[in-house]
Amino acid sequence: MAETHRSATGVWRAVLLRLLYGLVSLVFISLVTFMADEIAPGDAATAVAGEKATVEQVDRLRHQMGLDRPWPVRYFEFVGHAARFEFGKSYFGTKEPVNTIIGRALPLTLLLAGSAIALATILGLSLGTLAAIWRDRPPDRLTLTLSTLGVTVPNFVLAPILVFIFAVRMDVLPTTWEVKRVAPDFFYLVLPVIVLAARPAASLTRLTRASMVDTLSQEFVRLAVAKGVPPWQIYFKHALRNAVLPVLTSIGTSFGYLLTGSFVVETIFTMPGLGHAAIDAILKGDTPVILASTLVSGALFVLVNLLVDMALPVIDPRIRESQI
Repeated sequence: MAETHRSATGVWRAVLLRLLYGLVSLVFISLVTFMADEIAPGDAATAVAGEKATVEQVDRLRHQMGLDRPWPVRYFEFVGHAARFEFGKSYFGTKEPVNTIIGRALPLTLLLAGSAIALATILGLSLGTLAAIWRDRPPDRLTLTLSTLGVTVPNFVLAPILVFIFAVRMDVLPTTWEVKRVAPDFFYLVLPVIVLAARPAASLTRLTRASMVDTLSQEFVRLAVAKGVPPWQIYFKHALRNAVLPVLTSIGTSFGYLLTGSFVVETIFTMPGLGHAAIDAILKGDTPVILASTLVSGALFVLVNLLVDMALPVIDPRIRESQI
């Protein structure tokens, strides 16, 4: 009973510590983003007023928008509103509430990133396991070659190659998101998901292979072989379960990459997600949207890593014991 209580206390202490780290990370992200927008040339008042506005008109608008106040005052005001999930209104167009913009764009980004991490996980675990089983044979060398290409080729290079092959030459998939809908959304997601998943899939493949090779060389595997345990049971029941732990940790990090990578992919395929909204806001100088989209992306990254950290002690008793 006492042991169970100590275990639960240790796990909750680790979760609270992670929450504290996450909160500090979000404060850091918000401060860096705010300062980057602050020191950038020009400001929102100049952009909203237009090129033909006089200096007096820009100054009057800057005063109305509250931009003439000291930056610490505006930053802490933003933090106070963000803590209540209030991000103000866009400076441009119909001055739409930022919450509405984020709420409209976020589901597509989550669908894109979720599909990409699912594809990357399936490919990474499958190819990495098969490469370890056929270590130093042609399938292993082919997998290592493809994974090296996946890690080194950036999104903005891979995307036009795939568009040229599958959309232009073969004409089996659409080129962008904003074309007239003639097929289900699934077909519009295929290329963006593949482009976004390529790099994390390659990293997870290499990590799974290395972890499986290490696990297969351990004593308990050799003992299972000596006892005549079937090879498939050794590979997929014993070795893969132990090898998957570092891969799970990497999945959380990969999701952060996918969120930032989606900014580029959404722009290439003109997908109206959070990344596209952020890039559009940066080009306009729409500070409320820039701050909100960056903070929401950071919060998602922290949340996913927290969930991974909470899942690891459940899967591996050794990690749970180390937290007691």
